[in-house]
Amino acid sequence: MAKGKKVLTFDLKKDAPELDELAAAMLGPTGNLRAPAMRLGKTWLVGFHADAYSDRFD
Repeated sequence: MAKGKKVLTFDLKKDAPELDELAAAMLGPTGNLRAPAMRLGKTWLVGFHADAYSDRFD
């Protein structure tokens, strides 16, 4: 998840966060999913962070 200049990474298999913590990271101030949001296989990218996107797509 990209939230401002921070990138948050959650590994749901190893250390799943509480549902409230995950929702707070994924949802924007209007209650909708942060944009852009995309699923690549089993990985979700939510919010925009240029470095995180370039790491994933290079």
